[in-house]
Amino acid sequence: MQPHDHDLGLAHDLERLMRQAGNRRGALRWLLGGAGGLAGLTLAGCGGGGDASTGSSSSSSSSGSSSSGSSGSSSGGSTSSSCVVIPEETAGPYPGDGSNTANGSIANALALSGIVRSDIRSSIAGASGVATGVPLQVVIELVNTNSSCADLSGYAIYLWHCDALGRYSMYSSGVTGENYLRGVQPTGSDGTATFTTIYPGCYSGRMPHMHFEVYRSTTTASSWSNKLKTSQIAFPTDVSSAVYATSGYSGSAANAAAISFATDNIFSDGYTSQLATLTGSASAGYVATIRVGISV
Repeated sequence: MQPHDHDLGLAHDLERLMRQAGNRRGALRWLLGGAGGLAGLTLAGCGGGGDASTGSSSSSSSSGSSSSGSSGSSSGGSTSSSCVVIPEETAGPYPGDGSNTANGSIANALALSGIVRSDIRSSIAGASGVATGVPLQVVIELVNTNSSCADLSGYAIYLWHCDALGRYSMYSSGVTGENYLRGVQPTGSDGTATFTTIYPGCYSGRMPHMHFEVYRSTTTASSWSNKLKTSQIAFPTDVSSAVYATSGYSGSAANAAAISFATDNIFSDGYTSQLATLTGSASAGYVATIRVGISV
């Protein structure tokens, strides 16, 4: 494992807001035709991407009861009826939104042709890599906390995350020429944006997570300077354990065992409104649903 160069320290800590409890819609039913192409990869080192910190092996009891990867399982997510703004979080060092560089050039996946897409498993714009792992459908419901959590349609969500080996496309060694696991989707009339992807791996120092940014429209989702909100999605520990017991996630089980929500430097001050609800199984795939509240 390479030394971590992505601890944001005090600058990040000043950026984080007080957490509050949030709510979710119930998990959607989703059937997948099998796991399909689980990665036969070996660990080449977790390329890591996000704000690393060391931690203990304890896990949060808020992750839900263990599903053991069984079909139809449900875990995570709050059932609170409150309507809250999701916490603002750092985009981390690998956003690919034009805010920083990779390999000496501005890294902006938002400028790529074809970046507005639902299935983000493949690279685009001349790159040909495909991320493999346990299938995951992510359903994000965007709501307005200033209007009793009314659905927000016509907005855009940029989602990105690491692959099964903990690497971020465009930045991490071995995948600098790829741009998979990045994509933009508009929200529909029901406020939802749906992505087809894989379950993220767990690299050393962070709980499994995904990053996202909210934009007013797909037109404005071209640069970080236009974003309205940046946050992260957390995943239940029992589901992560089931996924990391499958092939293709070398190193993730050990990394996950060495961290907890209490010691993660993003989620340690609360993660209720950021915890997705998961249904499905490691063999057939999962659906993750989460309600994201913003104030507009």
